[in-house]
Amino acid sequence: MTLLQIASLLIVLAGAFGAINYLFLKLPSSIGILIVAFLASLGLLALDSVMPEQQIATKVRGIVEDIEFSSALLEGMLGLLLFAGALHVKMSDLRKEWVLVALMATIGVGLSTVVIGYGFSWLTGMPLLVAMVFGALASPTDPVAVLGVLRAANLKKTMETKIAGESLFNDGVAYVVFLVLVGMAFPSEHAEHGAGLIDALKLFGQEAIGGGLLGAVLGWMTFRVMRLIDDYSLEVLITLGLAFGGYELAVYLHMSAPIMAVVSGLFIGDVGMKYGMSEETRKYVDAFWKLIDEILNAVLFLMIGFEVFAVAFTNDAIIAGIGAIGLSLFGRLVAVYVPILMLRPFREFSKGVVPIMTWGGLKGGISVALALSLPDTEYKPLILTATYILVMFSIIVQGLTVAPLAKRVGREPELM
Repeated sequence: MTLLQIASLLIVLAGAFGAINYLFLKLPSSIGILIVAFLASLGLLALDSVMPEQQIATKVRGIVEDIEFSSALLEGMLGLLLFAGALHVKMSDLRKEWVLVALMATIGVGLSTVVIGYGFSWLTGMPLLVAMVFGALASPTDPVAVLGVLRAANLKKTMETKIAGESLFNDGVAYVVFLVLVGMAFPSEHAEHGAGLIDALKLFGQEAIGGGLLGAVLGWMTFRVMRLIDDYSLEVLITLGLAFGGYELAVYLHMSAPIMAVVSGLFIGDVGMKYGMSEETRKYVDAFWKLIDEILNAVLFLMIGFEVFAVAFTNDAIIAGIGAIGLSLFGRLVAVYVPILMLRPFREFSKGVVPIMTWGGLKGGISVALALSLPDTEYKPLILTATYILVMFSIIVQGLTVAPLAKRVGREPELM
C-alpha cells in the first residue's frame, strides 16, 4: 500500500471506531478507539480460524506491517504529539515544580529502569543487560493519555503540572536511556552507539543535552520570526514547520528529537504565545494544535489496537507480560516516591500525590514502538509481547480508573 492509502485507511478507521465508541461505549475517545480496534482485531483472528482458506489474519498482518508502527511513531507522530503536549504546559507553572519534575524525569527513570530490568531478568531468565533494555522501554509514560483522563478529575493545577511536565520529559530521557542500553546490549547491531561506559555517557550527553539546546535555539529563532509577522495562518504554518523540521533536524544531528520537541513546544507555548502572537493568532494556534493532538492520538491508539497482529502470545510471553505489569507499577512507585522523599525536608506534598502519579503513569505507544525497533534477536518476541500486554493493561485498566482514584484521594488541598 502507498503512504496515502495507509493514511486514508487509518483516518477512516479512526473516525468509524470513534463514532462506535461515542454512540455505544461512551469511553474517553482514545481509550474507546483502542478497545474497538483491539476487539475488531480479535474478531478478525477468530474469523480466520473459522475460515482459514481466506487467510484474513495474514492479509491484515501484512497491512499492519506496511504501516511500520515504530517508524511512523518515532520518526513522525511523536514529535507532533510531544510538541502539542508541551505547547499547553506553561513554563511559569512548570518553574514552580521544576525540581520534582527534573528528579522524576532523570533519577526516577533510572530507578524505574533498574527495578523493572532486574525483576524482568529474574522472571524470564534473560541476560540482565537485555532485561534492562525492557526496563527502559517500560519506563516512559504517555503524557497525552495521562492528561486526557486526568482532566475529568478536575485536579489542582499544581498536580496537573507535575504529571504533565514529568511525563513530557521522561519520554525523551527514557528514549535516550533506551538507545544507550541497546547499544550496550546489542553492540554488533548498534555499533554506532558504542558499547562502553564512556561511549554511553557521550551518547547520553549528545542526545539529552544536545536535544534540549537545539529545542531552545529553534524555539527562540521561531519566536523572533513570529514577532515580525501578524498573519495567523502563516504563524500556524511556522509552528508546524518547527515541529516537523526541528524533529527531523534533531534526528539528523543525532540529538534527542523528543526532548527537542518538548523544549521548543514549551518555549512557543509560553514565551511565543505571550510575546510573539496577537490574540487572534493565539486562538488559532491553540485550536490547531489541540485538533492535531486529538487526531493523532486517535490514530495512535487505533494503531496500538491493531498491533496485536504483530505479537506472538505464547504461554511464557503471557506470563512475562502479567509479571511486567506488577514490575512496571512497582518501578513507577519507586520512581515517584524516591524524588518526593528527597524533597520532603524542603516542602510538603498532599497525601494523594504518590498514588495518583503512580497509577497515573500510563504506558503508551512509545513503549510499543521501542519494542518493535529492537534488533531481531531471540529476545525480541518475548519483550514485544510483554510490552504489548503491559501497554494494553495500562491504557485500559489504569486509564479508566485513574480519574476516579484522583477524585477520591486528590481532594485534599495541596500545600506548596
